[in-house]
Amino acid sequence: MDDITVTGVGALSPLGTGADAFWRGMHTARTTPSRVPDSHARMDHPRMYLVPEADVPEGPAEWAGLPLGRGSRFAIEAARQAARDAGLSEWGSVDPRRVAVAISSGMGDTELHEGWWQGKAPGTDRWAPVFPVASAVGGSLGARGPNTCVSNACSASGYALSVAADLIRSGEADVVFAGGAEAYSRVALACFNRLGAIDPERCRPFAADRRGTVFGEGAAVLVLESGAHARARGAERAYARLAGTGWSCDAHHATAPEPGGGQIERAMREALREAGGGEVGFVVPHGTGTELNDVVESRVLAAVAPRAPLYSLKALIGHTGGAAGAFAALSAALMLRHGTLPPNVPVGDADPGCPVPLPSGSTPLTGGYGMVNAYAFGGNNISLVFAEAR
Repeated sequence: MDDITVTGVGALSPLGTGADAFWRGMHTARTTPSRVPDSHARMDHPRMYLVPEADVPEGPAEWAGLPLGRGSRFAIEAARQAARDAGLSEWGSVDPRRVAVAISSGMGDTELHEGWWQGKAPGTDRWAPVFPVASAVGGSLGARGPNTCVSNACSASGYALSVAADLIRSGEADVVFAGGAEAYSRVALACFNRLGAIDPERCRPFAADRRGTVFGEGAAVLVLESGAHARARGAERAYARLAGTGWSCDAHHATAPEPGGGQIERAMREALREAGGGEVGFVVPHGTGTELNDVVESRVLAAVAPRAPLYSLKALIGHTGGAAGAFAALSAALMLRHGTLPPNVPVGDADPGCPVPLPSGSTPLTGGYGMVNAYAFGGNNISLVFAEAR
């Protein structure tokens, strides 16, 4: 089986615009959530890790008559960055009919819907909150292959990366732009406030006094292609290989993970089996900062990858919802390319019930693989295993 190779990356995040800014921010390890600029956000904790206003794309406002919101604009910007990075700003020898898009979002262009409730509906009925995010990216790039938006909540972009690998291995596409995008949603933030699942201070995964998660926004897009295709077109770089994927669904509860962790362990072990086994060098966990999620994931990691250090991304940029898996995958690809695990954001005293190593300083990578986990409401679980590029 030919390698599935990451040949380009793009990002727009609370750390700024571009993958270089993202990597620098991972080493600086300093961010704080801020109040959302929404006078209608009447809730206990109206705070998020926001994309800096100076980095928010001004457009496009629409695509082929379809109004686009903040989520789509984030996704288009990240995809264009990834195209440039992969040397695909112009298709050249690549057939655009063989270029696919798999971009995920939990809420999509939700401000169009939320504005409609306040009498600010777009001037056309050609709009929808979620699924145009992928089609807007495909249209903007001129990609004419399969185009899909996976929207199964917080594991969505992890699934999108797995779908991308399947499209390549099945011969349906040569190149896939895969990732996720999420923007501020008043509805989502209000719902988590009502659930009592928002930390009033910051996102503190695995901390003893954590009190919930804190949302973040942005977009991360990776260009995937087979190793053979990348070599044939003369791709300039390879960040990592997507070596294994594992899906599962525990269907235990609408919002709570299954306490035993059997199905998230199944997803991890299936991803490792597909990758060919070997030692896990690091893990980018789902690690939301919510009480049960962190405990269950920690226990399973202690069984599956007991010596692997963790990089707790959500402590840096918050929980980016449907884009969380893509941001974790971007982090893993950058860490493998640079051979370094960046320092974790300090979160205070560790929870004794979460026996996971969180290095406080930059650490050289060991082991052959990096694992990425993403879990979602409804028990949707995915694990991805990345390896060094050959």
